[in-house]
Amino acid sequence: MAGVWVEAAETTPPRTGEAKIDAGQVVDRGVFTAAAQLYQLRSGDTEEFERLVVTHHALMCRVARAHVASSAIAEDVVQDTWIAVLDGLTAFEGRSSLRTWMFQILRNLARRRGQREARVVPFSSLLATELGEGTLPSVDPERFNPPSDHEWPGHWLWPPRQWEGGVEERLLHAETHALMAASIEELPPVQRTVLWLRCIEGWASEEVCLPLEISAANQRVLLHRARSNVRGSLEALLEES
Repeated sequence: MAGVWVEAAETTPPRTGEAKIDAGQVVDRGVFTAAAQLYQLRSGDTEEFERLVVTHHALMCRVARAHVASSAIAEDVVQDTWIAVLDGLTAFEGRSSLRTWMFQILRNLARRRGQREARVVPFSSLLATELGEGTLPSVDPERFNPPSDHEWPGHWLWPPRQWEGGVEERLLHAETHALMAASIEELPPVQRTVLWLRCIEGWASEEVCLPLEISAANQRVLLHRARSNVRGSLEALLEES
């Protein structure tokens, strides 16, 4: 484990949400960095706050967009979230990571704003729609053997194509990047958010479930459907090329 050796103990007691670190204690580097960041933010370090905004602002807008009617409203919600974060830093108790806490604030503000917008479908309804039985299948059913098949019912009839012969070069091509980005943007809102958090931002499953208020099982289903939809778009492109 990468650690930090603390040579001198803190002379002042820790505030709410800050762990007390004793002299001679070896602390996990991630914990030490998080504690230092929180201390700087509470001390009014504007550069540290700017770094926080640069790191999370765009992703916050994506998450908020799943709750509200437009990107402009999502931006307003995120601005309100940053104000709430600044106002709440002193009361932050450290029961979760700073990032998780910020996205919980974002979720609550976005949900309330969405409920005020008459044209907005509630997030819970979006989730029910995307998980419902009437949802289009992630993979064309024609690619599987029918249930009546005596030998291999439900197995692949036309399995996904093995991408060989220069596929890496094609995936790095600008056209492929553009198609992938467009495919992600065309996903249903909750699928898009889950895919972005898991596969692009690298969040763990439990980190995704908390701000979106979904179960681990629902998160897996949404992620599978999102990946399948994007893969289908890429598969079509590679078959043409």
